[in-house]
Amino acid sequence: MAETPRERQTDSGITINPLYTAETLGTFDPATALGAPGQQPYTRGIYPTMHRDRLWTMRQYAGFGSAADTNQRFKFLLEAGQTGLSCAFDLPTQMGYDSDHARSAGEVGKVGVAIDSLDDMRTLLADLPLDKVTTSMTINSTAAILLLMYELVAEERGVPSTAISGTIQNDLLKEYIARGTYVYPPKPSMRIITNIFEYCSKNVPKWNTISISGYHIREAGSTAVQELAFTLSNAIAYVQAAIDAGLDVDDIGPRLSFFWNGHNNFFEEVAKFRASRRMWHDIMTNRFGAKKEASKLMRFHTQTGGSTLTAQQPLNNVVRVAVQSMAAVLGGTQSLHTNGYDEALGLPTEDAARIALRTQQIIAHESGVPDTADPLAGSYFIESLTNEMEKEAGQIIDTIQKMGGSVAAIEQGYMQDEIAASAYRFQQQLEKKEKIIVGVNQFIQKEESKIPILKIDESIRSKQTERLNQLKAKRNNQQCATCLEQIKKNALEGSNLMPAVIAAVENYCTLGEIADTLRKVFGEHQ
Repeated sequence: MAETPRERQTDSGITINPLYTAETLGTFDPATALGAPGQQPYTRGIYPTMHRDRLWTMRQYAGFGSAADTNQRFKFLLEAGQTGLSCAFDLPTQMGYDSDHARSAGEVGKVGVAIDSLDDMRTLLADLPLDKVTTSMTINSTAAILLLMYELVAEERGVPSTAISGTIQNDLLKEYIARGTYVYPPKPSMRIITNIFEYCSKNVPKWNTISISGYHIREAGSTAVQELAFTLSNAIAYVQAAIDAGLDVDDIGPRLSFFWNGHNNFFEEVAKFRASRRMWHDIMTNRFGAKKEASKLMRFHTQTGGSTLTAQQPLNNVVRVAVQSMAAVLGGTQSLHTNGYDEALGLPTEDAARIALRTQQIIAHESGVPDTADPLAGSYFIESLTNEMEKEAGQIIDTIQKMGGSVAAIEQGYMQDEIAASAYRFQQQLEKKEKIIVGVNQFIQKEESKIPILKIDESIRSKQTERLNQLKAKRNNQQCATCLEQIKKNALEGSNLMPAVIAAVENYCTLGEIADTLRKVFGEHQ
């Protein structure tokens, strides 16, 4: 008796047919659904020639220990051929605590670099070509403080604020949904974000003021469809908040960027990237009435999936990262970070970071993939999957909008519950071996290979505390107190916080002191 063929699905649960034909697409019209690369609805990419004439930015994520340690890693990566900087900050910096705070114990420099003051930012950026590279900073609650530190250091180096370019993540909504490094409640957090939008539109015009992140939503356990839907819902909330604050959609639209995860289900990931561009074009055109084409372009960074990396047989992660990177490039990413094979065990060593970068370089220069724009277009399977992801993500967005939008949905726990349910289903599938993870639930090795692990200097907290003590001894503490009082005044009055914060940073108020001042006004989100 013949065995009944099992149903195949993507990781989002979309059924995969045994064969796709022209009939599968039905009334699909390539002229309207695809267009040409660089033309609306931008399904095929936001630039006419995509990677043929200009490769994506190879932006390896780095940050650990002290500012000096991370500065050396930046230089190492630039010498190895990296074309953009990307900085991770430690947990105290993300949460608005100085290194000497009691809550910082055991966390200083562990998952990123410790930045307490303008002096630390100077050290972090020492001798780096800030006029030639773009810099991405993965920072949210304290994004305003870190951005202004960066701006001041650049100006000291002779690079005006109008010339610097890069991105701050600045996406607090996904923190409430998936990650947890929030400080203030949602409403004041949204206010700070719109303050940044307004400030940068006037003072730092080339800076991307937000990177709306699906990455961390996916890391928390969402499906690809949920990653797409929740992220675009959050984007709608940010644009609406900016408009409500009196900003013009075409002033902020061109400076919005996105941050996607790259997972192993190759075709689903390619379809996700393509669907995201088409959906964003529709949202900005029809929902918000944007007029500038630059406002309708979804520009995005991709990072390969951290949650897909395995501690078991870690060298297998090299292959996983290559598959994910290829999907990102074929999906039309503007920049890419490739994870080190050892990141399920610790921060990447130099060797692991180099291999990760080489993965991008091999795709760029040896695979032929960048030679033409959107080479998978017209595939019956790809187009069908792109359409299905757009439809299913759109249905979720509609549900969220009926709830009152992302902020209301977060307050009701909708997105958090949906992600938890997806993560649970995935774990069940692993345990039942309905999904195979090589080296984890199949093809297991009794003897695991040993690989070197990067160790963080445990003395970093005491060294940072000493730096802080020296800083506070030499600065004008009365002037600092005045600056912090002005931040409090602006916060209470409802005026833009950025001018007061930059004055505080310039006078050597610490990141923790500024964050604490805002805590006293806004409170903390529980």
